[in-house]
Amino acid sequence: QLQASGGGLVQAGGSLRLSCAASGAIYSSYVMGWFRQGPGKEREFVAALTWRNYRRDYADSVKGRFTISRSNAENTMYLQMNSLKPEDTAVYYCALASVDASTPYYRGIEYDVWGQGTLVTVSS
Repeated sequence: QLQASGGGLVQAGGSLRLSCAASGAIYSSYVMGWFRQGPGKEREFVAALTWRNYRRDYADSVKGRFTISRSNAENTMYLQMNSLKPEDTAVYYCALASVDASTPYYRGIEYDVWGQGTLVTVSS
């Protein structure tokens, strides 16, 4: 299971760090990612990483502002979000793909375990 946390209300230009804790073991072949769904919008890819070789990738809309990372010891994935914009307002979901992969996955359908979501609200 995945437990996402860290959301909240922040002003534009501010920062937040989201966490995604896995209750079970994360094997070196897994892929983990962050997705978000804004008001009236479809779910979209934000960032992902491979647990094995730590390859990371981002949506163009967040490149240079967001950083995805992981802690092996804590079985936890993070999303550091800086320079937040009102358009970043969304429910953020973490997800895990329990398959052997050396490159990040970008489509939600490729993930088989999802966290409950955490709300990020950015005020202008």
